Amino acid sequence: MKTLCISESGINEPGPTLSSALAEVEENQEIFVIFRGDKPVADLIPHRRKSRRTPHPSMGAIGIDYDPTEDLSQDEWSEEDKK
Repeated sequence: MKTLCISESGINEPGPTLSSALAEVEENQEIFVIFRGDKPVADLIPHRRKSRRTPHPSMGAIGIDYDPTEDLSQDEWSEEDKK
C-alpha cells in the first residue's frame, strides 16, 4: 500500500503524482491511501466489476412453494382467458 499526500495547494510534488498513482493502480493493481496532512481521507483502489450472476443477499430468503412451470387448472384461469 502506498500513500499520496494532498496539501492545501494540491498534491505534493515529492511523492507520486495523481497520474502516476493512477497508472500504478491500473498496471499493478496497487492500492494508494490519499492523505490530507496526516489524516487519511480516501483509498485509490483498482475497479472491480460486480458480477451480475451474484444475487442480492435478500433473494436467498425468498422461497417459492409451487412449481412455476406447472399448468394452471381450469378454475385458476380468469373468465377472460377461458374464452
